[in-house]
Amino acid sequence: MKGNFGPNMTAENKAKVKQLLQSKGISIVAMGVIVPKDLAEWKKYFEFGKEFGLSYFTAEPIKTQWNGIDSLAGIYGIRVAIHDHPKMNVYWHPDSVLAATVGHPNIGSCADIGHWARNGLDPVECLKKLEGHIIGVHLKDITKFDDVHAADTIVGTGVIKWPGIFQELKRQNFSGMFSIEHESNWYNNVPDVIQTVKFYNEQVAQLK
Repeated sequence: MKGNFGPNMTAENKAKVKQLLQSKGISIVAMGVIVPKDLAEWKKYFEFGKEFGLSYFTAEPIKTQWNGIDSLAGIYGIRVAIHDHPKMNVYWHPDSVLAATVGHPNIGSCADIGHWARNGLDPVECLKKLEGHIIGVHLKDITKFDDVHAADTIVGTGVIKWPGIFQELKRQNFSGMFSIEHESNWYNNVPDVIQTVKFYNEQVAQLK
């Protein structure tokens, strides 16, 4: 199929994707990272998200849009999870994400563990700061701490200390979605994803 997954898809491609999802028993929970330029474009995304049954968007919204986005999210029943890319991205630090949640109950955090480590931040402390606002988590490991250019590696084989992260999420009673992001070994990463799933299951089984 040509084109991208999003509100500009043709009706024909939408139908093809829906048929494929149904045949595989798959539902789409979220999509992103999106950065719509204005509220009119946001509304197109929300309409698209409603059509595909999304629970949330991963996004990096413009600050002046916070109020309008929160309102649209409430209307459509689809939350907005702010993603943290490496600095100097405006949302690289949890404090900036936290600021967006104030007075906006439909805006929260998509906690990208790998990017926090790239930014030289302690992921556990970041999770604590955002307690009660974490909508989704990106599982990503990296090869070097405090280096915005650090490469991805299989979760559990890099520098990130995962036991404390999973323990903190359990303490917070996190019940959202974990998304595996693995951007190295791009064309043959299925075995790496399988290894990540095994690692995740082992870690969760050890939680007390």
